[in-house]
Parts: sequence; C-alpha cells; structure tokens
Amino acid sequence: MRRLRFAAIALVPLLAGGFLLQSRATANSARLFDQVLGVVSDRFVDTLATGQLYEKAAKGLVKELNDPYTVLLSPKELASFTRTTSGRYGGVGMQIEEQQGWVTVSRVFPHTPAEAAGIREGDRIVQIDTQSARGWKIDQVSNTLLGTPGTKVSVRFQRPGVPEPINVRFTRAVIHIPAVPYALMLDGKVGYVPLQQFNETASDEVEEALERLGAQGARAFILDLRGNPGGYFEQSHAVSNLFLRQGQEIVSARGRNTPTQTYQAQAKPLVPAAPLVVLVDGGSASASEIVAGALQDHDRGLVVGTTSFGKGLVQSVFPLDGGWALKMTTAKYFTPTGRSIQRERKLLPSGEFVEVLPDSLETDSARKARPAFRTDAGRTVYGGGGIAPDILVKPDTLTTAEQTLAKALAPKAQDVYVTLSDFALELKNQVKSPNFPVTPAYRDEFFARLQKKGVALDRATYDSGAAYIDRVIGQRVTRLAFGDSSAKRREMPDDVQLLKALDVLKRGQTQKDLFVIASREQPALPTATDKTAQKTDAARP
Repeated sequence: MRRLRFAAIALVPLLAGGFLLQSRATANSARLFDQVLGVVSDRFVDTLATGQLYEKAAKGLVKELNDPYTVLLSPKELASFTRTTSGRYGGVGMQIEEQQGWVTVSRVFPHTPAEAAGIREGDRIVQIDTQSARGWKIDQVSNTLLGTPGTKVSVRFQRPGVPEPINVRFTRAVIHIPAVPYALMLDGKVGYVPLQQFNETASDEVEEALERLGAQGARAFILDLRGNPGGYFEQSHAVSNLFLRQGQEIVSARGRNTPTQTYQAQAKPLVPAAPLVVLVDGGSASASEIVAGALQDHDRGLVVGTTSFGKGLVQSVFPLDGGWALKMTTAKYFTPTGRSIQRERKLLPSGEFVEVLPDSLETDSARKARPAFRTDAGRTVYGGGGIAPDILVKPDTLTTAEQTLAKALAPKAQDVYVTLSDFALELKNQVKSPNFPVTPAYRDEFFARLQKKGVALDRATYDSGAAYIDRVIGQRVTRLAFGDSSAKRREMPDDVQLLKALDVLKRGQTQKDLFVIASREQPALPTATDKTAQKTDAARP
C-alpha cells in the first residue's frame, strides 16, 4: 500500500511537470513569432507596414495547414465568394479550361451573352476588367466572371490568327446549364442518364429523365457521374433518395468538437429495385462521391470505372474583423459504412497539391492495403479515399501512333482547337446523318488548314494517327449538327466503361445478379474480417 501511495504522490509532480513543459513550449513559440515579426519590421530591406506583416503572417499560417480548401479571404474575395454561393448569380455562358498557362474557352452555350458577343471555342482570356489573367487558375477566372445578373464585366480575348485583342463588355445574365443535357435508351431496355453537375435542379432533372425512360420501357439504368465535379450538397441527398429507401443513411459529416451529422433518405424512392450501374472516374468528386458511396454501401448500385477523385471535406466560413473571412475545412464526409471520402494529398514546393497514392490506387496490391468495409449485404468495399469501383475498367488509351500525333499537336493546342471549331462549323451544314463518314477529303482539308495556321506537322505522322483525327472531327461535327445525344451515340464504340456497364446489365436480371457478376470478374481480394480496418479509416475526422 505504501508503494502504491508513493507512486500516486510521485505521479502528481510528473503531471504538473508535463503541463509546465507544455506551457513553456507555447510561450517559447509565441516569443519566437514576436521576435521574427520585430526583426522583419525593423530590418527587412523593403518597408512593410505593420498591417501588411500581420496579413502575411495570417496567410502563411493558413498556407502551412497544407489544405487546398482552407483559404483566407480578403474583403473583395469574400464578396465574390458570397455571390457565387448565394444560389442566384449571373455569368456570360462559357465553359473554360486551362491550356498552356492560359484559361481558354472550351465551349460557348447557346442563348447566352458569350454567344451574342461572337465568342468562339479556343479564344484565350487574357484580361478581366483591369487585371491580367496570365497564370490564373480556372476557379479564379470563373469567380471573377460570375456576379449579380445585370452587372457588367469587361473581358479581353486573344484569338489565334487575329493580331488585335478582342474586347467585350458583357452584361451578366442568369445562366442555366442543364445538369442532365440528354437521356438515352440503350439496347432497347437500359436507360442512360448522364449527370454532369449537381446544380440546383439536378435531382429534378434526374427524376424527370428516369420517369421518361421508364415510360419508354427501361428495365435497368446507368447513372453516369464521370467528370462530375459536384455542386450543391443537398442535391446529392435528393439524387441518392431517388434510389434509396426511406431512412437509409446517405452520408455523415464528422469534425472536431462538434457532434456527427448524419443525413438520411427522407422520401420513398422513385426507382427502388431496378438494376443500376453507376459510372465514376477520377473526375467524379464531392457530391458525386456521396451518391456513388451511398448507393455502393447499401448495395443499390454497382460502381464501374476508375477510383473517384477523393474530395470529402466540409468547409465552414468564419467572419473576421475588417471584412475578412476564413474558409476552413471543419469536417470530413463518410459513407454509410464509415469510409472517408477524402483522399490524402500532400503539398509540393510548387504549391500544387497531389495525391499521395494517385493511379497506384488501381493496382491489386494497393487495394489490398486499403482499409476494408462491409456493405449491407456483406460485400467488401474499400476506403482510403475516393470511391473504388466494384468493377475496374480503365478507359482505352491511344495507340502509339495516335499518341505521337497528339504530342505533335500539343504545342499548338489552341490553334488546333480553333481550326477544328471553324472546320466543324462549316461541315455541320453538309452532313446528313450523325453516322456520316469522315472521308479522306475531310482529313486532307483539315491537314491543309493546320498547315496554313502555322501548325508544323509531318504528313506521315498525321496519316498514322488518322483514326484519332477521324474521331475528333466526327465528334465535333456531330455535336454541332445533331446535339449531345447523337454525339454520345457516335462515341459509344470507344467508351469501354459504358460498354462494360451495358454488358453487365445484359447478363444480370436483378441488382444481386450484377454483384455476382462483379465478384467473378474482379481479382480475389481480402475480405473485411474484423472492425479494426473500419476504425482505422473512420478515426480520421
């Protein structure tokens, strides 16, 4: 007893010493910050106001969190962020992408200010209002172009082949881009629904497509979430609820010092039992992953494709003094089985965030090392970030000759883009059917136009990649002449992931049949035999 009492007494100073050491470390760190701030303020070669120093220190702190989604917003940035998330905002009607260090127009939507101003695919955005857009990322350009409907924004474009810049002053308008641009009946009995974004009407558009296809006789469905970057969080619940039973969990959000929030299906499902395949790829993110994960965990959808992006973070905005705000990650999303959607990423010296295990997630050895979970029916699914497919199907890659041609065209990508767009606009009035052949004459004319545009290209290299040229011309002309649905039908023979989904649905009559087929086609992987793996993934709030 004396020995126990002595141990207890001895423990008190040890604990107290620990607290003292912790307090001393905190004090030393605070003193270090004050000293650095003082030295920089007094001796740095360029004069900096005290306010600037504190702003830089705050930004440095946020940057060192190594989270690409945690951002310190200036008053101007906060105003822009508020506009774009308010549920009502205006734009000019362009789809944009990054090309060779510039944000470039990749599509102009009909009946929009951009179409009215004559903006064309391939136009490069070089200035917005008085700011140069060189080096800007897509989000920065998009956030600057968006604003209150009726307000003005000036944009300067550079068009290949046109020496003078094109200056346009747009009046922003409410732009509605359909979440489901079309829906198709495939093989006479499979309804195909491509969901391209989770906007404010996504669930209504999916519901309408399902009802229309069902009325046409669809007995099974494919929900295509490939390339869908997400959008409204609430819409992921509504879309999931079209297939899940009332009361089934859809997703949960777990953070520090806050209770876990669980979201469940609230209504009766529109399609409770028809066989369903969900297509995902590396471009499927956020809301897309919530839907795919919920349907997979409840054995309601067979997931086909490649592992999704892995964006499963919740951001909260904290107002700060002076009109500033901190948009900070405060929680992570988890699927019903407890899988974290978020994929681990690291910060490179360049400031770019990359996956710790990018494409290697698709290998058998990597999957075996990932935490394993059990679905409602006892199937094994895998955590560790992103939604891993039940059937892995990688998209077809280009042949060696096609890769050589693509690399040769890459340095002049913008010129190629504009040349193709102009040529397709001329051809769309000449073709009579979506299945028109791309003739040798078309290829010759396209090559001649590329040469005239200054795209130096060896003819032998061009001819070796003729199949690539045929697909590019065929797709662009078909979309312009006959619409997106016809372009998709033309593309189908090359879409191996969609063809796989159709093959599985052809062989299975029920959802259970699809999972049996998947288990036979996937390599043998370990099963989740205990709860240790589940706790490993779920313990990362």
